[in-house]
Amino acid sequence: MDLTKQFTAKITGTGSYLPEKVLTNNDLAKIVDTSDEWIRTRTGITQRRMADQETATSDLATKAAERAIEDAGITAEDIDLIIVATATPDMAFPSTACIVQKNIGAINASAFDLEAACTGFLYGLTIGEQFIKTGFYKRILIIGAEVLTKVLDWKDRNTCVLFGDGAGAVILERSEEGDGILSSYLGSDGKSGECLTLPGGGSRLPASYETIDNRLHYIKMEGTEVFKFAVRVMGSSALKALEGSNIKLEEVDFLVPHQANIRIIEAAAKRLHLSMDKVYVNLDQYGNMSAASVPVALDEAVKKGCIKKGDVVVLVAFGGGLTWGSSVIKWSK
Repeated sequence: MDLTKQFTAKITGTGSYLPEKVLTNNDLAKIVDTSDEWIRTRTGITQRRMADQETATSDLATKAAERAIEDAGITAEDIDLIIVATATPDMAFPSTACIVQKNIGAINASAFDLEAACTGFLYGLTIGEQFIKTGFYKRILIIGAEVLTKVLDWKDRNTCVLFGDGAGAVILERSEEGDGILSSYLGSDGKSGECLTLPGGGSRLPASYETIDNRLHYIKMEGTEVFKFAVRVMGSSALKALEGSNIKLEEVDFLVPHQANIRIIEAAAKRLHLSMDKVYVNLDQYGNMSAASVPVALDEAVKKGCIKKGDVVVLVAFGGGLTWGSSVIKWSK
């Protein structure tokens, strides 16, 4: 382990996994006061995926990890560290990352979870980058995975129509060629954290008859405030990362944004002077998958040939906390 030499970190493999069950807007209209037209015009979502009762976050994460490992042409024993970004872990402990480690047989890896809501994958990517740049680790598995449908209030049409389940993963490896992640930017605003919460189940409000009766174990969101925050921060976050990379706006080839709302995505593209054909959108098919959103979109964009070797790619997300983050990547695969 060389702790004096500087390296860059590049993505050498991607993978994703979605549950089979599709929940359409028309399906939701049967259980809550909404309609396909109401959801589509306000969000851009037409359907989302839903895990079954027996499936946990680690199950989705494991499958996405296996696909990323195969894509990178490595084995699980080659991995030095596993980071799982999730707001819906299997349990408080052990970490979902340790469960994934067991499932894939990554016997040489350390493992931990992190929680930055929808920005979690960008936080994980940036943390992994630091381990690699210092030479501490050579190969890191980073996963964003969520089973959000299990923490939705199906009586609240303002939140239950937005979210879906899924997992995406990348392999991050050492590079001496100067490609890969060129710059990253992270931020948070804890003063506004109450705009998006899941109040029950922690040490502040441990599970009780009262927390259950008051439906505190479900996502709560002030939609208007979150929307205004997201429109503002998505573009500015990406611009901050670009400033650190010395990449000009006109040099950006592709944008992979967090998939929360089509109007937010369009606002970010406009801020970056990008046409929508340079922006990957799968929001209509999957809804908001929180930490899984960006890695699933990235995997699909790569597999479809939207992103090619040498392209400058910007990843950007926002989420509960409130948090935000972005990365500028010179694609090397």
